[in-house]
Amino acid sequence: MNTMTAGANQVSRRAAAPRLEELSQAVLAYSQLTDQLRQSHDRLQQTVEQLRCELGHKNRLLERRSRLAALGEMAAGMAHEIRNPLGGIQLYASLLAKDLRHQPASAAMVEKISLCVRRLESLVGQVLGFTRDIHARCDEADLAGIIGDVLEAAEQALGHANVRTTVRGPRSLVVRVDGALMAQAILNLVLNAAEAMAADRSGRAACLLVEFEASSPAAQWDQFRLAITDRGPGIAPGDLEKIFDPFFTTKDHGTGLGLAIVHRIVEAHNGTITAANAPDGGAVFEIRL
Repeated sequence: MNTMTAGANQVSRRAAAPRLEELSQAVLAYSQLTDQLRQSHDRLQQTVEQLRCELGHKNRLLERRSRLAALGEMAAGMAHEIRNPLGGIQLYASLLAKDLRHQPASAAMVEKISLCVRRLESLVGQVLGFTRDIHARCDEADLAGIIGDVLEAAEQALGHANVRTTVRGPRSLVVRVDGALMAQAILNLVLNAAEAMAADRSGRAACLLVEFEASSPAAQWDQFRLAITDRGPGIAPGDLEKIFDPFFTTKDHGTGLGLAIVHRIVEAHNGTITAANAPDGGAVFEIRL
């Protein structure tokens, strides 16, 4: 009887072993599936958070464009209204100058009036230029060559500010851009940096760094990245969000349209431009196309 019972138990254990193995495999598979689901959930959560951030950024860009469009329409209307009486003032001033050509003191006063009118006409022209649509006619161009031409054009302003310039990038980089518009944007950034360093009283050496590089498989841009870093006083934290707004300026003179036009040129190329403070001081403007 004991032999029969022992044999039955042995048979029962042999029969139960496969079931235990199956149960163990099922538990292991369930554990692996749970881990995969948890990882998928974490990835989805990260993706949702990223999309939420991107949506918020796009909404802010849309609000900004709508605000700028309304501001541009208002500025264009005001510029046209101002231009007409300015033309009349300039006409009467020129007639008065002829009558007073034998009275040097009075003629000099009239010339000052004409000079002020010309300055206002220049400002009106800049406002109207800003309100016009900017269309980039892209073609192949050498970005290194554009940068070289810009620095040559800005040589006098850089020399006046005693700025030492360093360029880091490939000797040649062929990209598809509107060469004239891109040169205008880069020139505005360089001149803005020169003015900032000329006005800086910190005693730091005036250095301008221009860096550019081509796209790579891991890059977050399609064509190139261009960064212009100065050693000026930097940008006040409260001004970073407004730095590209039209008519916003921290200078004693100027229209506040330079950086706004740069922003519009980059947008016309479907690119992005950002402004930040450099870790070692100064400001850095980065264009990505």
